[in-house]
Amino acid sequence: MSIHRTNPRSRNAAATAALLLALTGTLSYGLAAPAPAHAATTVLQAESAALSGGAKAENEHAGYTGSGYAGGYTDANKGNAATAYTVQSTNAGSGSVKIRYANGTGSAKTLTLLQGTASQQITLPATSGWASWSTVDVPVTFAQGTNTLTLKFTTTDSGNVNIDNLTATTPDASTDPAQAESATLTGGAVTEREHAGYTGTGYVGGLTDLNKGRASIATSASSDHAGAGTIAVRYANGTGSAKTLTLTVGTTSRQITLPATSGWAAWGTVDVPVTFAQGANALALKFTDADSGNVNIDSLRATTPTSPTDPGNPDPSGVGATLPFTTYEAEAGTSKGTAIGPDRTYLTVASEASGRKAVQLTRTGDYVEIKLTKPANAINLRYSLPDSSDGKGINATLSAYAGGTALPDLQLTSRYAWVYGSYPYTNNPGEGQGHRFFDETRATLGRTLPAGTVLRLQKDAGDTAASYTIDLVEAEETGAAATLPSGYISAHTLGVTPDDDQDDTSALTAALATARSQGKGLFLPAGTYNISDRVDINGVKLRGAGVWHTTLRGTGLKGGLFGQGGTSTIENLMIDGQNTVRDDAGGHAAIEGNFGTGSVIKNIWIQHTKVGLWISNPTDGLHASDLRIRNTYADGVNLHGAVKNTVIANSSIRGTGDDALAMWSDGAAVTNSAFRNNTVQLPTLANGAAVYGGSGNRVENNLISDTVVAAAGITVSTRFGQPFSGTTTVSGNLLRRTGSMEVNWNAKLGALWVYADQHDITQPVVLTDNTVEDSTYSGLLLSWQKQISDLRVNGLTITKTGHHGIEGNAAGKGTFSDTKVAQTATTPLNMTGGFTMERGSGNTGW
Repeated sequence: MSIHRTNPRSRNAAATAALLLALTGTLSYGLAAPAPAHAATTVLQAESAALSGGAKAENEHAGYTGSGYAGGYTDANKGNAATAYTVQSTNAGSGSVKIRYANGTGSAKTLTLLQGTASQQITLPATSGWASWSTVDVPVTFAQGTNTLTLKFTTTDSGNVNIDNLTATTPDASTDPAQAESATLTGGAVTEREHAGYTGTGYVGGLTDLNKGRASIATSASSDHAGAGTIAVRYANGTGSAKTLTLTVGTTSRQITLPATSGWAAWGTVDVPVTFAQGANALALKFTDADSGNVNIDSLRATTPTSPTDPGNPDPSGVGATLPFTTYEAEAGTSKGTAIGPDRTYLTVASEASGRKAVQLTRTGDYVEIKLTKPANAINLRYSLPDSSDGKGINATLSAYAGGTALPDLQLTSRYAWVYGSYPYTNNPGEGQGHRFFDETRATLGRTLPAGTVLRLQKDAGDTAASYTIDLVEAEETGAAATLPSGYISAHTLGVTPDDDQDDTSALTAALATARSQGKGLFLPAGTYNISDRVDINGVKLRGAGVWHTTLRGTGLKGGLFGQGGTSTIENLMIDGQNTVRDDAGGHAAIEGNFGTGSVIKNIWIQHTKVGLWISNPTDGLHASDLRIRNTYADGVNLHGAVKNTVIANSSIRGTGDDALAMWSDGAAVTNSAFRNNTVQLPTLANGAAVYGGSGNRVENNLISDTVVAAAGITVSTRFGQPFSGTTTVSGNLLRRTGSMEVNWNAKLGALWVYADQHDITQPVVLTDNTVEDSTYSGLLLSWQKQISDLRVNGLTITKTGHHGIEGNAAGKGTFSDTKVAQTATTPLNMTGGFTMERGSGNTGW
């Protein structure tokens, strides 16, 4: 809610490439039965496969498994190079193959997976170098018995990658894949086989303008449990522009967008988050009068919940960010220590832990153990240490072991944690009300730990802190440091030298100016660069060697990148501030200012700064993605003033000291901007996402959890800035354990909060297909002094609340359809203030 704004200067100074057909997490499906498990997994080394057409075994680059990898997928062998694998499957049905590859070209490349007459073009995003390996998962339908899978560099592919291995996961029981041609087809929808690349026996066509308003594909999905899941729609759209159809699950309908594919034989997939009822669920994909149709449909694959709805369940595909690390919660591991939580009481340590649970180590020999499910050579640890009596923090080590072998000690500090007193808080413990308990530290392990390794964090005799509260561990493979890319000049050649005590601010500023004058980007090789003031960015590209390799380190409250207009790119580096308290007047944002038209900010790790991104007008068309923003003292991201057409996407934001994501129409409207597919956790003050005025803005498909105080999960509000001048859309979001007490007002804020404070909200506020789970107070709150005159709620699911399901004390009116409320602590509906509710169809529980 950003409840303490004063003026602009007081708070400023502050997907992953989509994989064509590579769907992780949607492989266990079945429309006629619950999703089967995949029991048989086989790893097939590429160098041992049948190599042809110039493909050959190589071992030049490190990091491969087995005795080498398959190279030769070069332009000289375009149309010929192939590796063929033989996979035995006990059963027919749906499974997958995981392709491990290296792509050091700097851009995404493609190969084609052939299986009998079926083919799939596979996109292999760039890795950070030729010794950096990654994987893509591809859904495959297996025949019973022998299956030949060939990975080929066809004439339509871009190739130029190396292949390490292929892991085949076959079904443990025969299944009937969710083929569209097997569904009930009406209204002109028909089975066709004209275009190649389909799975099963064909695909469904006939969804043409001639059949607009009539054509339909109807089937069903059975789910053992009620809860969140997905429908993966595999389609081809060779029209050249995005088209729409309407998906209905039970009584809930939503229009889905199917982007153009490269042709009618090129197939794409969209994952649609849905809510399943227990038992049979009717499914239909229709070309309604409101749709643009004219696509072909290959399959509809349902991923149903594997257990009753629970905050610890895996997140449904399509919601939140796709992240490069795997998260392990301490309380889900094995431990010898003290479990704390769950507790949402403000100023308790557990209230600021992920899932409101953690494990505390207080005695020598106490430990937390996790088992890695994927290989990793680096970890990021979220933890809490006690503060010092003077508020400056303590330093301490924590012992780490992998499979019983000691790793280097982890270096921890409470320097950047713990604040006291009233807003904007101080470092003086004498003021009481201590909070902001957690910080994070990252470490490379010196070697890659394979999946299955047991990682232990243990308080040994030399680990001298009185307690270690362990919240979670994130583990990943860092990849090698990138080298000088084409079109860039190295900062080293321009006198910018890392890893010493020298202040690099002036040298870096000059190097950026030189690169810009030469029409080149500036490359920061691996190392740490010290900056003590703002470094101006104006129409230039700045690239590091990777977030684990290149660091810009601030000095005190200072140090960050400052946009001065122009089209710029900032990517592949970390900004590590040294702020220890919030100072609105003196602190710097990590990235701030005007970024002109069409700028890009990508793959940036930010921590310990005042703000992560503070983007100001007249920025237009900025795209920021793949961010990790941690432990800022104010907002994570703030779009401030007349910012337009800006998207913040696929980012992980945790532990902010104010709104994690905010659009603040301060003095002028933020317009046509979006927060999309982000994962937000634990803002220690204010909201997960907030839209304060503006026009045409959207909050879409975000996963937001564990708001702490004075916070909703998502708010649409006129408390700050301009009134709304156009439609605001909040759609497809999943909110877990959100909402909280506003301690200054003694007010219970809902998970979703529409707040008409300084101005009436007269423009449409559209809430579509949002899911609220385990809200601290009400699921949806409408308040307060002004009216909300055009609220449109459709497909809202509220399950388990600490107060009402829907609560309001505002004037105005709204329409509600397909809104379901269950498991409320008090009455499901409590409305005062004269708000008129127009009930459509599909509402239950209230």
